[in-house]
Amino acid sequence: MPEPESGGAAAATGDEALLFRLFNEIGIINQLATTAFERVMPHDLTIAQFTILNHCVRLGDNKTPAQLADILQVTRGTLTSTLGRLAEKRFISLVPDAADGRSKRVVLTAAGREARDAAIAAAQPLLETARLAMPRATVVRMLPALEDLRRWLDANRQKPPQL
Repeated sequence: MPEPESGGAAAATGDEALLFRLFNEIGIINQLATTAFERVMPHDLTIAQFTILNHCVRLGDNKTPAQLADILQVTRGTLTSTLGRLAEKRFISLVPDAADGRSKRVVLTAAGREARDAAIAAAQPLLETARLAMPRATVVRMLPALEDLRRWLDANRQKPPQL
């Protein structure tokens, strides 16, 4: 039964509870999807490693570790460890920054692109099962709202909440 429209603190509390439910569902979905995806990933890739490879394919490489840490919202120490593992697998190269010799740049290798593509291919059975469970029209209807929420969260990630 829908909640009646009302003003004031009661509406704000209801809206906050509704938004909490939304974020909670997204968090649970993220956990379940991450676990399912990690189970099928080739090359002993972790979700963190895949995320870096996927970022480099989708949005370009040649970023510093500090830039990637900021983009992915992880600590530099965590990112350094993940980059080290990717470099050991020869999925990325850490090359000197031409402008600042003290810094490095992350460059995706052909093997890294292939590993990312293999991970997506390995997820196809999972995606097919999801496709059968959720009609295309539902996905098409949900995506714009989720993309809007992601853009808003991304634009406001550095700002403290304001009341």
